[in-house]
Amino acid sequence: MPNFGNISQSEEYRREELIRIIGHSIEKLTLQELEALYYDMSTKNYINS
Repeated sequence: MPNFGNISQSEEYRREELIRIIGHSIEKLTLQELEALYYDMSTKNYINS
């Protein structure tokens, strides 16, 4: 019988891994690139400031 608890744990691990990778990538962006990313994300309502 499958253990469905492992599926959500695996998804949570993948989510954390993606957040870590994205965070490291963001740290390397220039101010201009960060501003463009911020604008794009805010116009798509990913950021509500």
